[in-house]
Amino acid sequence: MTDETQQRPQGANSDPADLPTQYAPAEVEGKLYERWVERGYFEADATSSKPPYTVVIPPPNVTGSLHLGHAFEHTLIDALTRRKRMQGYETLWQPGMDHAGIATQNVVERELAKEGTSRHDLGREAFVERVWQWKAESGGQISGQMRRLGDGVDWSRERFTMDEGLSKSVQTIFKRLFDDGLIYRAERIINWCPRCLTAISDIEVEYADEDGELVSIRYGEGDDSLVVATTRAETMLGDTAVAVHPDDERYAHLVGRTVKLPLTDRSIPVVADSHVDPEFGTGAVKVTPAHDPNDFEIGRRHGLPNLTVMDERAVITAPGPFQGQDRLEARSAIVAALRAEGRIVAEKRPYSHSVGHCSRCKTTIEPRLSLQWWVKTGPLAQAAGDAVRDGRVAIHPKEMESRYFGWVDNLHDWCISRQLWWGHRIPVWYGPGGEVVCVGPDEEPPSGEGWYQDSDVLDTWFSSGLWPFSTLGWPEQTDSLGRFYPNSVLVTGYDILFFWVARMMMFGLYAMDGTPPFHTIVLHGMVRDQFGKKMSKSFGNAVNPLDWMDSYGSDALRFTLARGANPGVDVPIGEDWVQASRNFANKVWNATRFALINGATVDGPLPAPEEMSAADRWILSRLNTVVAETDAQYEDYQFAKLSDALYHFAWDEVFDWYVELSKTTFFAGGRPAEVSGRVLGEVLDVLLRLLHPVMPFVTETLWTTLTGGESLVIADWPKDSGFRDKEAEQELADVQEAVTEVRRFRADQGLQPGQRVPARMTLEGTALAAHEEAIRSLLRLQPAGEDFSVTASLPVAKALVELDLSGAIDFAAERKRLEKDLAAAEKELKQTTAKLSNEGFLGKAPEQVVDKIRDRQAAAGADITRIQTQLENMPRG
Repeated sequence: MTDETQQRPQGANSDPADLPTQYAPAEVEGKLYERWVERGYFEADATSSKPPYTVVIPPPNVTGSLHLGHAFEHTLIDALTRRKRMQGYETLWQPGMDHAGIATQNVVERELAKEGTSRHDLGREAFVERVWQWKAESGGQISGQMRRLGDGVDWSRERFTMDEGLSKSVQTIFKRLFDDGLIYRAERIINWCPRCLTAISDIEVEYADEDGELVSIRYGEGDDSLVVATTRAETMLGDTAVAVHPDDERYAHLVGRTVKLPLTDRSIPVVADSHVDPEFGTGAVKVTPAHDPNDFEIGRRHGLPNLTVMDERAVITAPGPFQGQDRLEARSAIVAALRAEGRIVAEKRPYSHSVGHCSRCKTTIEPRLSLQWWVKTGPLAQAAGDAVRDGRVAIHPKEMESRYFGWVDNLHDWCISRQLWWGHRIPVWYGPGGEVVCVGPDEEPPSGEGWYQDSDVLDTWFSSGLWPFSTLGWPEQTDSLGRFYPNSVLVTGYDILFFWVARMMMFGLYAMDGTPPFHTIVLHGMVRDQFGKKMSKSFGNAVNPLDWMDSYGSDALRFTLARGANPGVDVPIGEDWVQASRNFANKVWNATRFALINGATVDGPLPAPEEMSAADRWILSRLNTVVAETDAQYEDYQFAKLSDALYHFAWDEVFDWYVELSKTTFFAGGRPAEVSGRVLGEVLDVLLRLLHPVMPFVTETLWTTLTGGESLVIADWPKDSGFRDKEAEQELADVQEAVTEVRRFRADQGLQPGQRVPARMTLEGTALAAHEEAIRSLLRLQPAGEDFSVTASLPVAKALVELDLSGAIDFAAERKRLEKDLAAAEKELKQTTAKLSNEGFLGKAPEQVVDKIRDRQAAAGADITRIQTQLENMPRG
């Protein structure tokens, strides 16, 4: 509820004619959003004295379009920022896009291929210009879709990871890291895509089980031979050793000696290395340092040569009969040649194993030794771990902390160079005498004969790792940087905890003098279909969120997503659930129209409690409780719980009970109707404010009509006034119990909801006495006439409701049904009583099991009492 200091609109325009009889989202959403943007509601002022609240958008790829994962994440962020804005914070939701190096280059290269040309035909400079042209014409489709969803971002601050300011940030931090010895160039094993012809990051590798073959190959002769197994026989051409465990006595006599490598003229050493698992396979492994990351480390420990036998397109380069063959061709040819020589000891086909693929082109990746640029992550990762350990940064849910520590505490050096043309070019120049010069953004690069710039570009994650401060103007000390850094919260999926989040932590702490980029990291799960299956075009279950927004409205989609958002847990979603949320939006719409028609108002202060009915005091008491609960759940990022609580409060308590109970008051008119109209106006005012962050469009339309206020976007967030009335809550609980029990009885008898039944109610001395008219209306009970005959007697809420069902029920059939139910209840009581009387069972059964049986026993006893009462009061028929 609003407190005394808040500004309340006076003279509200609450004409129900302003609201159509049905809510049509398509006619409302676009116009409303543009009005919000035009009025500058989402723009953040760096000079404001309000407390800041900052969230950055996880920058979507410039090649992308809105998918359900985006819609889910954006809904949560928008809900947080809308609420904070209403609470009086200077709120910045920072928008922007990522240049998406490989993805964007692939898109433009495909366009060039359709034109019969390639990037190499254009040359680097012309190709990059072509990409910028594509970005201007076709990129950024997602921006328009974000507007459809209602994202309250500050469009005046929109940034792009390749724009001038962010490019300066990238060059600045590269230079600083280089000068501090935290960036270096070295040969290491990387993930290599033979199609994209570049190194790719771990997150750009997708693993899938594939059927291949496992072949066991004998190296050497007789007692001096060993058997190794591999799924990649073609890499044996690059073997430079066989490794065994130091304690494996089977091979102790071979360590330090050499064996002949089949199909070659080379002999390779047998080395002892603790990395080898003696229990796996034969306990001997082939070592190919230039084509396997584990083998590379073994090779480094033992000083083995790195022999590269494939080029960048995964074509065999080793001299001999297999030279020039593609890796897969060579694999079959090498196995055939080994088989012909009698070197194949065993073959397992098919052999299912995990294979990495490039996420962009789906080509099988190739581990490859390559000269690349690296970030020395040790000290940076240590700082990123310490920031969480010492409480400067909180991870929510807390159980995700262990996954974070498991990553940053064991982080390998990061390969940051990519063999692309689109991206931030590495700011390093090489001279004719072997000079290496790193150039900062305000420095002139060296020139003259023989000087040239490194041809590689930086990994996209390098620039996106700077996002929380580069978007605010760093390295310049701007007002925005001083005002909005660090970010208040980061909302992102747990799937990029290791890749994006860890990099932002490392760079933020390094660049901003130990200040982490955000106070809280909120991790959400992945959106899945209604059966919990991953959404994918190949599975046929992928959904375009725009289709659901077109059919049901953006609010319906947003509410469905928020209602499934339990921290760190995947979110199932189905179209039926979106339809249900649409129905909820319609219910809110219809209830507000009803309220307006019946004189609901927000004008003036609330009436004194003594003027209110018990129903009025009950709903206001419940309203304040819901305000407090909603606040607590927002602070704990419990979007599902707060959405569910608001849904049930609105539908179950406000619409199904308070509105229905108020109908008789409104019909009677007079001062009680005025009081209830003011209370209903208050309830709807607050409820629409509470729902607004998740359902912004329908609530804005209804609230401005109800209150005459300018916009919910800038309205005050409700506060718990502290008003509670436990007596009224108990009184209405009794009413609800009575109505629910009679409704259940009616349904059990097969009566139609609208079927009127004569009834006599004995309510004197109970809380129900003041509500008889409303109860009769809700239950469709007409007064007892002279010919009234009691056919059913229901004791409810310390009162008695007697019904005459003689004209509505087949009593013989009903008696038969009740007797059957009674027998089942008596059987249940007998069984549960026997178990609870068994000392052996009570001594062994877990406490929770015993408690459940006690609950079943109590329920059975209550059912017996209820059914016997019904039978006793039922006429013979």
